[in-house]
Amino acid sequence: MQVYKFGGASIKNTEGIKNVTQIIQAYGTNNLLVVVSAMDKTTDRLQELAFAHINGDDNKHQLLEDIKSFHFDIISKLFTDTQNPVYNDVANTFVEIEWLLEEEAEDSADYLYDQIVSVGELVSSKIIAAYLNQQGTFTIWQDARNYIQTDNNYREANVQWDKTTATIQKQLPSYLSQGVVITQGFIGATSENFTSTLGREGSDYTAAIFSAALDVEKMTIWKDVPGVLNADPKWFDETEKIPQLSYHDAIELTYYGATVIHPKTIKPIKNKGIPLFVRSFIHPNETGTEVSTQATTIPVPSFIFKVNQVLLSISPKDFSFIIEENLSDIFAIFHQNKVKVNTMLNSAISFSVSIDDDQQKIERLIADLSVNFKVKYNKDMELVTIRYYNQQTIDRVTLNKKVWLEVKSRNTCQMVMKNIQ
Repeated sequence: MQVYKFGGASIKNTEGIKNVTQIIQAYGTNNLLVVVSAMDKTTDRLQELAFAHINGDDNKHQLLEDIKSFHFDIISKLFTDTQNPVYNDVANTFVEIEWLLEEEAEDSADYLYDQIVSVGELVSSKIIAAYLNQQGTFTIWQDARNYIQTDNNYREANVQWDKTTATIQKQLPSYLSQGVVITQGFIGATSENFTSTLGREGSDYTAAIFSAALDVEKMTIWKDVPGVLNADPKWFDETEKIPQLSYHDAIELTYYGATVIHPKTIKPIKNKGIPLFVRSFIHPNETGTEVSTQATTIPVPSFIFKVNQVLLSISPKDFSFIIEENLSDIFAIFHQNKVKVNTMLNSAISFSVSIDDDQQKIERLIADLSVNFKVKYNKDMELVTIRYYNQQTIDRVTLNKKVWLEVKSRNTCQMVMKNIQ
């Protein structure tokens, strides 16, 4: 038994869906669970739609029509028979959003966000399941919300592991013994049966949840890169594939912001000793990268870049020390505002952090912090993390940059920097 995960880039158009179908068909006829994301940039478009609805923007109906047109254009190219049930199935799924848009946005913003944005995965999975069946591979569509049980922390829902594992183990194996099972990444459901999401790019995590619950042979994430690279090709012209990674190094890289694997993915499969493979859907015959218990040191330094950072410097108003009590208050405020810290450093009377530039969250965060602390901030910063660094690698990334904050450990160096004016 195996789990495959395909992201939005792999199914962005008809050619992509046909290619994914061939990869799935090469596996066999059953005991394969496939987790899919929304198509291409659909999650971004649905997010825009969700905010338009929350903010009372009249453009929301046109945004929905554009999203629907994108999907039905793909459907029309894959299914020439307009009587195929997938047409009605997808239309009925979009009706869920239409009902929401007809009402005033009175529920919490995070709740409404999850009800709208989650539709992307539901639609893509229905299209792919229908196409696989049309191509002769018996495929069973399953709603991930019937399996992934979460709390009510919308947009960043926490998985209720005992309930989730019991449900998966009880219901899924019988379907997997019959054929390929297609389900959705990113989404779950609360005890009240409301849709929840696991955080952006959470489909990898979903695949890991299913893999751990089913105790599968291995899990594969299919990407548009040949495996885990030592740097993002967007930032470096020359990159190297890392053929093997330990779970420890993988979780370190993802924690610091490497986007090839979602940060929460490693723990569930590490606990079960399930190997993870990162492979290319463009060149599916290549081996990719294996993440497993085999303790191997990364052969080359690895670079992770995060742009659009805000550097916050927080100091007590009474000039007292930054001690455990102050840090506890500061972290509580960060938690309340759902702001994640990417790196941090404290001195006697100052605590500095680098965070993602989310304007709405940052405005609330600064306002809450300013009640008891002095807050200074700088925008448009970059955070560079080097795993297995040396001075040469530091010099490489700091050329023509001013370093505002630097944190070093034995294996990792993090620097918040900005272009020299």
